[in-house]
Amino acid sequence: MNRRTLNRRTLLTTTLAAAAAFSMVPTVCAQSRPIRLIVPYAAGGPIDVTARVLAERVKESLGTVVIDNKPGAGGNIGADAIAKAAPDGLTIGIAATATHAVNPWLYAKMPYNAATDFAPITQMVRVPNVLVVNAQAAKRLNINSVKDLIAYAKANPAKLNYGSGGNGSAGHLAGEMFKAQAGIFALHIPYNGGNPAQFALLSGQVDFNFDNLATAAPGIKSGKLKALAVTTRARSPALPDVPPMADTLDGFSIDTWWGLVAPAGTPKDTIAKLNQAFVAALHSPEAQSRFAGLLAEPVPGTAEQFGAFMQSEMAKYQGVVKAAGAKVDQ
Repeated sequence: MNRRTLNRRTLLTTTLAAAAAFSMVPTVCAQSRPIRLIVPYAAGGPIDVTARVLAERVKESLGTVVIDNKPGAGGNIGADAIAKAAPDGLTIGIAATATHAVNPWLYAKMPYNAATDFAPITQMVRVPNVLVVNAQAAKRLNINSVKDLIAYAKANPAKLNYGSGGNGSAGHLAGEMFKAQAGIFALHIPYNGGNPAQFALLSGQVDFNFDNLATAAPGIKSGKLKALAVTTRARSPALPDVPPMADTLDGFSIDTWWGLVAPAGTPKDTIAKLNQAFVAALHSPEAQSRFAGLLAEPVPGTAEQFGAFMQSEMAKYQGVVKAAGAKVDQ
């Protein structure tokens, strides 16, 4: 073999190696890019905190996960951003009770289809709501249970009212479910957010609220609020002595939940990889401890389980929102 042939062969080998290396660059870069996790709510709230806890726990398996808060329109702005992102596994986000069960029936116009525009990954947590009354009022009216509250309402028609964080909020819908199943009347008074509604209860402006357990817990612990029932089917580990509403009203179940979704069309193997990483993170002692501080119960599962759960919740809230008469015209 002469020197000219050898040089040509060396040049060809080098050229092919360089071409192969160049062709691999986009793939390597795509794998090294951070994952964007869209949170459809403002920073600092329970949903944002749990997202950040999990983002930290999946670093070793998935790499960097960047939290992108996109609040507004009851979560619709952020959910829409998830739906319209490229289905490449590099954008995922939070699906919650509001964005994927309530808003489709509450808003006259929706920018996304909650049933078809998302690929479920896993449910993350659920947070029970709790029926609370002003402790002083409960003592004065001798109300110590859900049955007592129902009996008082029937004996004193049109005398009770309840507050919530606004029309279509979880507290409003839980209140309407309670009224319908118990066969009672109580005037709904909407406030501009959960905190003003709780202040109204503490100050005696309203008689009872269905509040998020994490928000109501300080008032319950201080003795200013009396917890009559949790709204989950089973007792909450955070309030083991408080019975579920279903003990009095069969089948009553309404709580706050959220989980992870990707844009529809995200490859199944990518969903499987994300599910594996985030389920492991949800089982980690660190995440369990942080979530316990928020009174949030981790409920990891398969993508199929979360998808079926969201479908059932969407069907349930269709009737609840309709019965409440709540509507947002935008």
